[in-house]
Amino acid sequence: MNEWKRWPIKIIEKKNFPSGFKKIPNCPEKLFYRGNWNEEIFKKTLAVVGSRNMSRYGRDVIEKFMPELVAQKITIISGFMYGVDSAAHKNCLNLGGKTIAVLGSGLDELCPTENDKLYTEILEKDGLIISEYEPNFKATVWSFPQRNRIVSGLSTIGVLIVEAGLKSGSLITAKLALKQKRQIFAIPGQIGFKTAEGANWLIQSGGAKLVTSAGDILGNSNHCPDQQNLFKDYSDLSDLEKQIVSILENESMTIDELCQKIKSPVSEISTTISMMLMRDLIVQENDKIYLS
Repeated sequence: MNEWKRWPIKIIEKKNFPSGFKKIPNCPEKLFYRGNWNEEIFKKTLAVVGSRNMSRYGRDVIEKFMPELVAQKITIISGFMYGVDSAAHKNCLNLGGKTIAVLGSGLDELCPTENDKLYTEILEKDGLIISEYEPNFKATVWSFPQRNRIVSGLSTIGVLIVEAGLKSGSLITAKLALKQKRQIFAIPGQIGFKTAEGANWLIQSGGAKLVTSAGDILGNSNHCPDQQNLFKDYSDLSDLEKQIVSILENESMTIDELCQKIKSPVSEISTTISMMLMRDLIVQENDKIYLS
């Protein structure tokens, strides 16, 4: 525990900040940091933010986007909290990338405590942990929204909104980014999901560019998908398997919920689901069944 304390806390003044960051409104006069502060880490940066209650869809989006972003040597910036923030940091590190965590607390006040290992790993892999607050400052309700201007302000490419409610911190970050003249990218979410309302609103209002791949952010997207790979071939499935697929195309369900919808013996449904899982036609996570 707290291995990250082996790295000394240092201070950098505004005059030595990246040039684009110095120009943001209400820029801090100094920052506390742990890690390797160098010009290279700030050259190409993308802020990735989203819901603390990240859905499986949000996780899949991050896993889909991150390889190409890291391959382009883009530094990922996020806020170190639960959900999308932590997933963005971890995926970046797992792929050998660099990441910057901007805390809503002081550098000696771990928040959330579950991210103890992540804190150390970021430093071990030449990343940065940053805060404008004194080292022993405990996070407050206002300190998280305030630090969001740093998350967006350090981005050179823009801010990617993965999932966001209408009254979320991610939308605060988006509004700050617009004031800072940063590009906003948003992942479209499923209608009716609270965590999708903010991102969908940003897209609908013209505040964000709709993106469905890392290429949309980097400007090298192929907008003509291979139609042969667009839909899976379910023609060789049994009638029961086709019925399960048809239901899961609309929404994920537990096995019990599937049994209530399908008029077949429970034992037959359970066996069929097991076989479909083995064939990677579906996946199960947190008791829910999804199409793979």
